[in-house]
Amino acid sequence: MNAFRTLHRSILLLFAVVVIAIVTLVHFSISKIVAEQSRAQQQSLSPAISLIVDQILKPLHTAEALGKSQELIELMEADTLDEERVMNTLLRLEDEFGLTFFIASEKERMQYHSYGEKRKLEEGKVSWYFKYKDRDADTVADIGKWEDTHFYIDIKIYDDSGQFLGFFGVGKSLDSFINIFDVYKQQYGYDFLFVDDKGDIMLSSDSNLIAEYSDFTNLEELPWFASLPEDTQSLRALNNKLITIDQKDYLIAEVKLNQFNWTVYLLSPLDDRQAEISQAFIFSVVTLLIVVFSLFLLIYNLLYYFRRDMQPELIVRNANRLPDRNHIEPIYNDLTERRQSISVILVDIDKFSTINDTYGRNTGDEVLDKVATFLSSHTREDDVIGRWSSEEFIIFLPDTGPHEATEIAQNLRHGLATSAPLSSHPQLQITGSFGVSFTASKRPMNEVTAHAEDALYQARRDGCNLVRVQLID
Repeated sequence: MNAFRTLHRSILLLFAVVVIAIVTLVHFSISKIVAEQSRAQQQSLSPAISLIVDQILKPLHTAEALGKSQELIELMEADTLDEERVMNTLLRLEDEFGLTFFIASEKERMQYHSYGEKRKLEEGKVSWYFKYKDRDADTVADIGKWEDTHFYIDIKIYDDSGQFLGFFGVGKSLDSFINIFDVYKQQYGYDFLFVDDKGDIMLSSDSNLIAEYSDFTNLEELPWFASLPEDTQSLRALNNKLITIDQKDYLIAEVKLNQFNWTVYLLSPLDDRQAEISQAFIFSVVTLLIVVFSLFLLIYNLLYYFRRDMQPELIVRNANRLPDRNHIEPIYNDLTERRQSISVILVDIDKFSTINDTYGRNTGDEVLDKVATFLSSHTREDDVIGRWSSEEFIIFLPDTGPHEATEIAQNLRHGLATSAPLSSHPQLQITGSFGVSFTASKRPMNEVTAHAEDALYQARRDGCNLVRVQLID
């Protein structure tokens, strides 16, 4: 009863451990997935931020810094604009910074470019100047020069009294943006959309969305945008929205460019990210299964050992019915009192510890029973069989000489080796080693068995499944 109670408590304890392990690993798996998703999101945003800084914010800061230079202000506030000096200054800046520069003079109503072109600022012909002149914003980003499309950043220039002198700006060819976008798309797999406050797409990694002349593509013209809920469209709140383009899933992240009142939308394909997250999830699940399997294996072995410990209470095996070492000596003394001589055979089951380790204790008990039954059924009526140790048996052969005892041992050895295997393990062959000794006088049992043990050890050393004899001198 105590064994059953202990078993019951152990099973409850292990069940609690399994539940705790499952909950812990599920929590770990979810945490791992969230961490992988956050890492992937960060990995996709970091290069995008770097691109925005290098390609847009640096030109902006360059234009803002140069627009405050006294040299530029003096050029633009002069009563008569020195065109040669203007052109030389713009050309020098282009060589120094690798960007296209321009000055649009309010007094002269002329626009001068670093590549040598100048153009009159006439209403109806040059729309950008008059459109942005009256705006409150001092910094404007726009797309212009349609025969060779450029991205421009325009900075308003004022004199010390706050009078508007015109625009100073920088420009980058859209071809350079497209090339850079292609590199980022090949390396990171995502697309860019630079959208102004009206929803017009100013820049994009998709060349089909680049503005032609004054025809900007608006977000509302894109099928995936039109499929979004109306409130999402009206607010253009697309951050972390999942969309489908050409049967592929994309996740949108957005970055605000408050300097131009633009929003950058980053469209990240989910294929690679899903693969990374799936790998993390699979790893967590495999870990969970290994832990659960290990715990149930522990439960199984615990049940086995409890069953093994309780089995003697339930089943009395044949081997256990034999007299053990403590009870065999009185039998020996009685035989030597009544008989003239006695032969002793010690029997050892070959590789018994290996059988236990390989097939388990239950199989080992079955082997003991099989050997005990075999020896009992193949010895004579007057012979006595007992247990000498956990895997050894002892046989007393009264009134039997050493030659006859050796022949009996050989017959027992051969019969055991050729007997039918266990039904549960037909591949398991059971053999035994035999040691024989003899006495024709009253000698202590330990003296006779010591010689039998020496003979048994010799049989083991010679290769097992053998009979060896050692007589007393």
